[in-house]
Amino acid sequence: APHNHSPPSKYLTKYLTMLSRFARLAPLRSSSLSALSSSSSSFREVSRPAARFAAPAAAAASTRSNATTSRPLLMIPGPIEYSDRVLKANAMYGVAHVDPHFIDAFGATLENLRDVFLAPDGQPVVMAGSGSLGWDMMVLNLMEEGDEALVVNIGYFGDSMVQCLDAYGIKSDQLSCAVGDQPSLEQLTEALSKKKYKMVHLTHVDTSTAVRSDIEAMARTVREHQGDALVVVDGVCALAGEELRMKDWDIDGYITGSQKALGVPCGLSIQMLRPRALQAFNKRSTAVPSYYMSYGNWLPIMDNYESRKPSYFATPAVNLIYALQAGTEECLENGGMEQRFSEHKRASDAFKAAMGAIGLGQLAARPAIAAHTLSAVLYPDGVDASFLPKVRQNGAIIGGGLHKECKDKYFRVGHMGLSSRTPAHIIQTVNAIECGLSESGYEFEKGAGVKVATEHLK
Repeated sequence: APHNHSPPSKYLTKYLTMLSRFARLAPLRSSSLSALSSSSSSFREVSRPAARFAAPAAAAASTRSNATTSRPLLMIPGPIEYSDRVLKANAMYGVAHVDPHFIDAFGATLENLRDVFLAPDGQPVVMAGSGSLGWDMMVLNLMEEGDEALVVNIGYFGDSMVQCLDAYGIKSDQLSCAVGDQPSLEQLTEALSKKKYKMVHLTHVDTSTAVRSDIEAMARTVREHQGDALVVVDGVCALAGEELRMKDWDIDGYITGSQKALGVPCGLSIQMLRPRALQAFNKRSTAVPSYYMSYGNWLPIMDNYESRKPSYFATPAVNLIYALQAGTEECLENGGMEQRFSEHKRASDAFKAAMGAIGLGQLAARPAIAAHTLSAVLYPDGVDASFLPKVRQNGAIIGGGLHKECKDKYFRVGHMGLSSRTPAHIIQTVNAIECGLSESGYEFEKGAGVKVATEHLK
């Protein structure tokens, strides 16, 4: 039977202190520890398996009470800052993967994902792993020896997809472009006119360049020239932040992870398969060359959880599923996906305008293809990656460049999930960047970026 007892106050205090050390955060204030330790009712709310995590009154409280923190904000392009609601869900005590409460939570999460992807006819697959695991699964399950793929390459992760295809003996062609740009629809049309492909792989947002593909137009172009080709999208840094209408845009497969705009801790590989992809899997003429990654083993598990039936193939990441349930509920509440798309665009516009106000440009070739979930910002003359620790010391953790051709020329900032709907996160990050630049000897009008960001976020 489910247990409802909470641990003694002194153990909770010790545990929270240990967590703060491991996370390398600023020490928790004794007043905060006392409040958490004494709040047994709050702990029981997390621990009570008979209740849903998000009571209506608490559901709207998806941001932290302290918009700024005593530690640096995590503003890299994933993992990101997480809401208290998600963290509480992730802190659920041990629950069996066949417990009725978990079965209901997993089933509800799978149903929520259809609404997040805007794919009412989609089949979600959620398993322990990173977003990159989705590449392997899509390739192994949907492609066979002799099949060919076209990779529309806009950065580091397009390169990686080619390596994944090569690893399984699948022939591929690349449609590439200059760093910071994307191939044109005319170039895509030309490539499709030369050869028949079983799969066309697109990257919605490449985390290395902060370039956003027009996957709606690209998918439409594929349908016009090779109607039966599978359109598969890497959306690890896009889902829940960039506009996606999976059914309306006729996308067959979409791959993502939990730790970016979904706002859930790292560790879940999430895929959505639509009918054409499922049909391709069911029509295979050869066995899937994998045991653990075969859809044949995972699809029945997903079906059973949605039907609220206990099932087992491999143990799921129970606590992360609880966190994903909370994360998808946050996505779908308070305006739903349309509001999430709008929030990410607003945060992105504010941050990019702030960078422009202090004389910094973007790696993306033009605003129309710049991502809304992150920015890749060019260093000004005389500044390099040595300024990143200075930014951290002033309140924000941001990332260095990633693309091999120019990684020393830019830095990256994520503005997704919780931070996209918390203006103070954007303003604190802009201020930290200004401080870091000033300490690096860069001359500019101090405060100009903060002023512009604040105006955009009013």
